[in-house]
Amino acid sequence: MLESIVSFIAKPFVWLGGAFGRLGTILKAILAAVLVILIGLYGYFFWTTQVWNDFDPDYAKAYGQVTKTAGDVPEPSGGIVSGDAPESKTKPNAAPPKSCRRSQIVEATANLVDFNVNQNAWISSMLLYKLGFFGMPWEATPFFDNKAAFQRGVHQAVQRTSVELVDSLGRVRGTSQVDKDLQEARGNLQFNESTWYFSLNPFGPKTPTPSFYRSAVRDLHKFNDRLAKCDAMFDARADNLLEFLDRIARDIGATSAVLRERSENYNSGWFDTRADDRFWFAYGQLYAYYGILTAARADFEDVVRERRLEAVWDELEQQLRASLNISPFIISNGAEAGWLMPSHLATLGFYILRVRSNLIEIRTVLDR
Repeated sequence: MLESIVSFIAKPFVWLGGAFGRLGTILKAILAAVLVILIGLYGYFFWTTQVWNDFDPDYAKAYGQVTKTAGDVPEPSGGIVSGDAPESKTKPNAAPPKSCRRSQIVEATANLVDFNVNQNAWISSMLLYKLGFFGMPWEATPFFDNKAAFQRGVHQAVQRTSVELVDSLGRVRGTSQVDKDLQEARGNLQFNESTWYFSLNPFGPKTPTPSFYRSAVRDLHKFNDRLAKCDAMFDARADNLLEFLDRIARDIGATSAVLRERSENYNSGWFDTRADDRFWFAYGQLYAYYGILTAARADFEDVVRERRLEAVWDELEQQLRASLNISPFIISNGAEAGWLMPSHLATLGFYILRVRSNLIEIRTVLDR
């Protein structure tokens, strides 16, 4: 019986070996080269989808160490509120050049994009990811799609933040001119997530997705460089913070609804091949917002202190960090009352609702 099974499995390979042996030398060389290229491509694809470079659940702590409001400008006397100015080399009594503090929100946003496309390969636009598993999308299989979903979740938070930077945070009360660098960054970050070097519709060569996102990183850094020289504006008012938090609450609220729908209507446990996509997208979104909201606390430090939001903001950051501890090897979407297969979607959804509740509480205090 065992010999029959082995013979059945080996038969296609024996046939292929015989067919390869009957080919001419040139055809053998061509097929061998194609085989080597495919093995190399799939080896690289396997490596990039399984290795997460520079992933750090505690990365947001770096953005919480600054304690002055973003965009602080020099005092009327010429003293520097934020940053140290170099000594004048021309006149002993000359006023030092202006110096303002860089925005931590902009810094976090740029670093998250850099993490997605420079520290790691952008999976969604890779050729082998687009081709799928024999034509079947990787999202419909349990393989090679977790990192892509995580990256798209991070990018969702980045896109939302870039819109708020252009519309309110990077200008005065929405009446001043839109900042050109922030506008360029927003446009680049809205680019299609899955564009490769070539497309059939429309037919022709394309600029791949990561190139646009890398341009956005440069634009964000340019804005922060100008802000450090007081040549740009970051409007750290309470109403801007309120609106920013309200948009984030809506964003993660929509993600919570997606998790709930999948959790309630599909209970296949470890065999739900779509559950991992939903989970890692939400996880990536929380990962990004952990850094962005920690940065927002630093940028709006005066507002947080004046409204006495320290305790509730501490709770917000703790909930965000706790949600990142949920990283199971296999994502399960079992019944919530089940005893064998857990419901990881419901668990992560619980943390999302806790974070959203904290955001609404902060918003309520700001709205008084």
